[in-house]
Amino acid sequence: METPQELLEHLDPEQREVATHLRGPLCVRAGAGTGKTRAITYRIAYGVHAGAFEPNHVLAVTFTARAAGEMRSRLRDLGVSGVVARTFHAAALSQLSYFWSTAIGGRMPPVTEHKGALVAQAAARLGMSYDRVAVRDLTAEIEWAKVSLITPEAYAERAAAAGHIDVAGHSAAEIVQLLRVYEEVKEDAHQIDFEDTLLYLVGILLDRPDIARQIRGQYRHFTVDEYQDVSPLQHRLLQLWLGESRELCVVGDVSQTIYSFTGASSLYLAHFTDEFKDARVIELIRDYRSTPQIVATANDVIASDVSEGAVRLVSQVPSGVPVKWKEYEDDAAEAADIASNIRELQLAGVPLGDMAILYRTNAQSAEFEAALSNVGVGYTLRGSERFFSRREVREAMVALRAAARSGVQGPLADNVRATLRQMGWRDEAPEVAGAVRERWDALNALLNLATEMEHVRSASMLDFVRELEERAQTQNTPEVDGVTLSSLHAAKGLEWRVVFLAGLSEGLLPISLAKRAADVAEERRLLYVGVTRAKEQLYLSYAKGNGSRAGRKVSRFLSPLWPREEKPVSRATSYRQRRTAEAAAFVAEHGEDVALFEELAAWRTARAREMGRPPYTVLHDTTLRAIAIAKPMTLPALGRIKGIGDTKLASWGDDILHIIAAFRTDYAN
Repeated sequence: METPQELLEHLDPEQREVATHLRGPLCVRAGAGTGKTRAITYRIAYGVHAGAFEPNHVLAVTFTARAAGEMRSRLRDLGVSGVVARTFHAAALSQLSYFWSTAIGGRMPPVTEHKGALVAQAAARLGMSYDRVAVRDLTAEIEWAKVSLITPEAYAERAAAAGHIDVAGHSAAEIVQLLRVYEEVKEDAHQIDFEDTLLYLVGILLDRPDIARQIRGQYRHFTVDEYQDVSPLQHRLLQLWLGESRELCVVGDVSQTIYSFTGASSLYLAHFTDEFKDARVIELIRDYRSTPQIVATANDVIASDVSEGAVRLVSQVPSGVPVKWKEYEDDAAEAADIASNIRELQLAGVPLGDMAILYRTNAQSAEFEAALSNVGVGYTLRGSERFFSRREVREAMVALRAAARSGVQGPLADNVRATLRQMGWRDEAPEVAGAVRERWDALNALLNLATEMEHVRSASMLDFVRELEERAQTQNTPEVDGVTLSSLHAAKGLEWRVVFLAGLSEGLLPISLAKRAADVAEERRLLYVGVTRAKEQLYLSYAKGNGSRAGRKVSRFLSPLWPREEKPVSRATSYRQRRTAEAAAFVAEHGEDVALFEELAAWRTARAREMGRPPYTVLHDTTLRAIAIAKPMTLPALGRIKGIGDTKLASWGDDILHIIAAFRTDYAN
């Protein structure tokens, strides 16, 4: 068992700051690959081993069951047990189940896992037309309204402001009716949904101070991961969990905010110090995942997104190969060449499990599935059949439980290998693709997990079975040896040595449905998430056509970066071209901020004339655009914008804030 000080030796200076700040509110702004999960896990472990935290008084909240399971596993490796690590919904459901009979009475209704049938019933009652796709969209809209704490009375105004127009072809008035009737149908069925678990618990905490005191007595230290994805409902529940306490650590990255369409808001992370005035803010910018070449591309992609609280990454790994940019005639050619590259990498010694193909929509996977099959490369489709639902995995778990009960001794990996061999598994992978290879890969993933556990904590067979059971509950899947096919959304939180980002054309990224500036900005962040999944090699590609249709253009997010074979141009011409491209991107993505930019530019021109200097020496266009987008209201907030140093802040800060305040007032009126 390591001492508290020995634990800290595994961390870099900023991570160590996180781990040792154990009292009061703490906000960790952590870029991709900077070890944020490591930092907060070590913070909990350090707090426990130093005697500052009692494990059973700590509640760590994550956004996926997989992440919660991973955190519990990491804490066990650090000698800490008893910490509760759950998703918001799982934590709320546990508390609601415990207090339901006391606070509400009777038996708690079951939680429906699939509300689509209830939504369809509600639509039918109202005579609304619907099909499978419409039910999916209507369900998503109901969930968005509930997690955003939007009542039916406020829906029309809030939906219009958020760009939720003609959802599934229905008017706002129809959606308002649906919101009400859905609740009636759900009540008639004696069921509640996942959003209700949070809403009911919020109501109980507000109405029953005695229950609130009991929960606050149980949980005294809170950690929330992926804080940029918190919804208004989750934030309200967190406030009520805390009460008067200020023992909260949050961690997140505003540049990875890609779930706004579900009700998530990065404002709680960006404005954390507004809610907790004396909060400590620590930035993690050392990227231990990606090469400098990949990090540079990621920084370039996200440079136009000036979300408050964003960080710029600095790679900490050795220089690698250049990022590869490829253009294809059509989708089939793109898929075929990517499959060929993967086959070559595999022959060169790169495991298939260390490679991934990422794309914007699930519909794009079919071309890649066919191309990989043609070259005999196995793959796993993220989001398809759950690992622990596979027949061979269920049978293996039965056999492993029996072996554990028999008291088998010896090294864990050897025992697991022997058990799997009794099921027909062999050390050598079958050379054919398809179901036979998938079965072998699934069982081999169990063996790899056993080998890892034996190495990390000398686990027994019983420990291994318990680990599998917990992973099955949280769907924390062991790594399977096959190329991963995944949408960009599903890839968040994962990493691979080699990543192929495909289909990077206008209409796909940004998706054609992204009309508002805020939606386009989120698409840019989605690309940033994709780029930062790569550790060693990154391939960026798009197809100019699809079958008989041509004319696709590369994504606007990459157009300024895409390598071109052009005649040499002067430095001045290159500079002008870059300024023109930056200005066009600003107008396209932030049209509503152009008026404020022009006000600021007019002020700059007047100031420059007074001083007898060129306008750009006062403030660069890039800085003015950043100010127009962020609209800071205080000098410290203005000072955080790149290009505003202490001297400029002291000289012109008040003038700039006055212009912003006047613009806000005019806009509001």
